[in-house]
Amino acid sequence: MLWKKLGFRNFSSCPNGSIQWIWDVFGECAQDGWDEASVGLGLISILCFAASTFPQFIKAYKTGNMDQALSLWFLLGWIGGDSCNLIGSFLADQLPLQTYTAVYYVLADLVMLTLYFYYKFRKRPSLLSAPINSVLLFLTGTVCATPLLSATGPMAAPRETFRGRVLLSLEPGSKPFTRQEIIGFVIGSVSSVLYLLSRLPQIRTNFLRKSTQGISYSLFALVMLGNTLYGLSVLLKNPEEGQSKGSYLLHHLPWLVGSLGVLLLDTIISIQFLVYRRSTPASELEPLLLPS
Repeated sequence: MLWKKLGFRNFSSCPNGSIQWIWDVFGECAQDGWDEASVGLGLISILCFAASTFPQFIKAYKTGNMDQALSLWFLLGWIGGDSCNLIGSFLADQLPLQTYTAVYYVLADLVMLTLYFYYKFRKRPSLLSAPINSVLLFLTGTVCATPLLSATGPMAAPRETFRGRVLLSLEPGSKPFTRQEIIGFVIGSVSSVLYLLSRLPQIRTNFLRKSTQGISYSLFALVMLGNTLYGLSVLLKNPEEGQSKGSYLLHHLPWLVGSLGVLLLDTIISIQFLVYRRSTPASELEPLLLPS
């Protein structure tokens, strides 16, 4: 099965053993209660992310103004961050649950972006619709193919010893980080920056409209909850054998910033929902996505 292929480890990789079902499903060592809590919170965060998009889909169907309520730059920044998150997770050997979550992120973003352009072109047909559909199809294929390509690459080779996550570690005797891990770390850092920047256009769009009509607050509420649980799941995970906590946190730093850092900006959007909850935009017929 695909999720077992992504692990590329044997059970001897867990020096102190592991809870069997976690190893069987995710190929991840869970040696004590902290590791169990990490996996549990990670699974709940995936459920939050999975559920977050459906209220927006329903809201878009009811109001039909998704192309005006959501900022295009917000969606593009979101999918850009998620795409970099996915690639960086594979290259930097992040936790399995981080990788699975990243795959879902991109697929959900593609659906959201497809809905945005559907409502936009339904009202204002454009010659750009065909190229955009081609790009979306290409991105979908890339997301689906990335795990399979990873499985056939150099990382697929079995390893006899436990490979710790020592990216950029400064400890004496630590295994030197590889070029692939550095690339993954850099791409993960780009992902966190895109996550942070993606919220700014949506905050601006809400301010210009003086309304959040057409946006489901459940989208942001569940994403905030998911990001919080996602960050906690990474923080609660025990470092691997021979790795310090500082080295572990440094290895996961871009993903922690990407998940926990956006909470402040999502809180600002939440405040906008409270301030504009009774406001109606003057005209939903005017374009609200101004060039940046």
